[in-house]
Amino acid sequence: MVIKFVYTIFLALLIALFVGLGISAFYSGPKEPLYPVELEGEKPGCEETVELRSMREEFNRSQRDFTEKFKLYSRNVSIISISAAILILIVSLTLLSKIRMIADGILLGGVFTTVYSIIRGVMSEDTKFRFLIVTIGLLIALVLGYIKFIKPKEEAEKK
Repeated sequence: MVIKFVYTIFLALLIALFVGLGISAFYSGPKEPLYPVELEGEKPGCEETVELRSMREEFNRSQRDFTEKFKLYSRNVSIISISAAILILIVSLTLLSKIRMIADGILLGGVFTTVYSIIRGVMSEDTKFRFLIVTIGLLIALVLGYIKFIKPKEEAEKK
């Protein structure tokens, strides 16, 4: 019994990792700018040269640009992963429903992927998108709860 539980958790984690690493492999994020080496040796209180000030301003600009690109990337990753989670959950509840142990692991993997999607959605720093992705997560949880726990009891009572 314990080995089945461990296997279900293990499968769920692998499903979530599969989605996360798959997105990372085929949709890479923006590259973070490197801090200029020339600015690393600066001593506080020393007068800054025009060249160093220009380097600092350029780095700050590129850092702001990276931050905006990363927010968009996080939003896109959230959309991709929530789509994958929904697909995983549908497959688990339909095609694999007869193979209970595997279906449960894949179902839990879909739940973990949903959590990953919500986390990436929060990283987008867009409050409306955050609300949308949490709403989708809530709907997934409610539908899953109904299909997995309430519907089987209703069907058993009818028999």
